[in-house]
Amino acid sequence: MSKSNRLFDLMQTLRRHNGPVPGTELAREAGVSLRTIYRDIATLQAMGADIEGEPGFGYILKPGFLLPPLMFSQEELQALTLGAQWVGRQTDDGLAFAAQNAIAKIGSVLPSELRHLLTDNVFHVGRNRPETPAVDLRIVRQAMREQFKLQIVYRDPKGNETLRIIWPIMLGFIESKRFVAGWCEFREDFRTFRADRIERVELIEERYPGRRRDLAKRWRTLADERRAKIGATESI
Repeated sequence: MSKSNRLFDLMQTLRRHNGPVPGTELAREAGVSLRTIYRDIATLQAMGADIEGEPGFGYILKPGFLLPPLMFSQEELQALTLGAQWVGRQTDDGLAFAAQNAIAKIGSVLPSELRHLLTDNVFHVGRNRPETPAVDLRIVRQAMREQFKLQIVYRDPKGNETLRIIWPIMLGFIESKRFVAGWCEFREDFRTFRADRIERVELIEERYPGRRRDLAKRWRTLADERRAKIGATESI
């Protein structure tokens, strides 16, 4: 959980109680250490929250304080809307819906004088979306979030099908193609799979080892090394 979300939740917890709330109770509800609660209380007080109390006694929030609204520059808002537009028109329905929700949430807390920038139509992203791949990318994203393995039936360029167990670590969106990068147990190496050649996919509720971000970093390093070798060979 981000610090901003944690501060918001802490405010909501204090609002639910009429009397002082012990720091240990706040820490238990937030799932953080008592030291973190002390730091967060100090942060809120520095932002203007009228929180009374001290360690060992408890804390109480007096009414009348709201966290300040989100503030973005015009270019930041344009970047957000452009990114949301691209996601909505170039990925899948699940991510498109999430992008629309995110923009709506941002709009609800923006100052009124900036809200129009979310619908200013400064940029245009083409509506020509790629053909829907056989694999549901929502399943792939779930597997990446939870570090679950996937069993796929993969078709090579000659039409031959193989059964693979992969550890999905990254989704690629390159022009009209969609790719799934991951560790292939069959090849015992990193591989990149075209989504339109994945005939079937099944989520295996078995976590793969390590951290996805570390595996993705290794994949990027190896991919850069392979590209460098190809470039060196072509220059000879």
